[in-house]
Amino acid sequence: MNAVLRRRLLAWFRKHARALPWRADCDPYRIWISEVMLQQTQVAAVLPYYQSWLRRFPNFAALARASETEALHAWQGLGYYSRARNLHTTAKIIVDRHRGQFPKSIEQMQLFPGVGQYTAHAVATFAFDQSLPIVEANTARVLSRLFELKLPIDSTSGRNKIWRHAAALVPRKSAAIYNSALLDLGALVCLPRKPKCCICPVKKFCRAKNPELLPNKRARPQARRLVEKHAFVARDDKILLQSADRRWRGMWILPPLKLDGFKPSSSRRPVYGAVFPFTHHLITLRVFRQRPRKLNNHSQRWFSIRELDSIPIPSPHRRAILDLLP
Repeated sequence: MNAVLRRRLLAWFRKHARALPWRADCDPYRIWISEVMLQQTQVAAVLPYYQSWLRRFPNFAALARASETEALHAWQGLGYYSRARNLHTTAKIIVDRHRGQFPKSIEQMQLFPGVGQYTAHAVATFAFDQSLPIVEANTARVLSRLFELKLPIDSTSGRNKIWRHAAALVPRKSAAIYNSALLDLGALVCLPRKPKCCICPVKKFCRAKNPELLPNKRARPQARRLVEKHAFVARDDKILLQSADRRWRGMWILPPLKLDGFKPSSSRRPVYGAVFPFTHHLITLRVFRQRPRKLNNHSQRWFSIRELDSIPIPSPHRRAILDLLP
């Protein structure tokens, strides 16, 4: 059954494979960058960032030579900025300790910050053609339907079960092509909503009676709502920004009111407002216009407007700045 399923899947893949730039070669650096970018981010959003990143940092050495600020600037707009910090840190480790060569051992790969089981298996299979299963959103959905897995795939038992199913199907040779085919099947046919079962090449092997009801997931906690107040302070052709810590460490943001001592009057209204999600939070950003004042915070700096394109600013704050600039 497994051999026939794979043959049908690969025959379909030869006709319908997506033309993705990281499939052009087996360069572990390019594959690693693409896999990290694709974590919780759709392919369409990743494509322009991937090409831009490679122009700026074409290899491990180039990324290791760059500063963290440069890496964050190249990443801005993709979100989950810890991914960029981890890429930068890992590149330095690879250059310093591995002579610029990405290790082939998945155990060694998982010692790098931000590299978990999926990323290690993906680099191992796509860069080094190792016969390893991969489980991410698309393949988990396909496998949960093929085997009608009722366990929540985000539970420990569900994750273990889906990885076992994936391991049982992966071939001993040409695993990279097979895993790419499984990914594309999930992206193009076995969709989260309204799966195209009528054109599925492996429909004969699918046990799911109601595919749209799978995969099962545990109930998500309700997003916590937060209100964050920031100041817009400008003079001449300059704007005041503050070096962020914690959430956007290494980036520049509008000065937080509660940390800077600014106290907007309760009768004043914000000049800008927006709502954006961040992990398990829904954040309301409110920006108040303030008069220039003497700096009393070492983490604040005046930037000329023409400098803004060259420094890392998180997207919600950049949108606010662009909206408020004359």
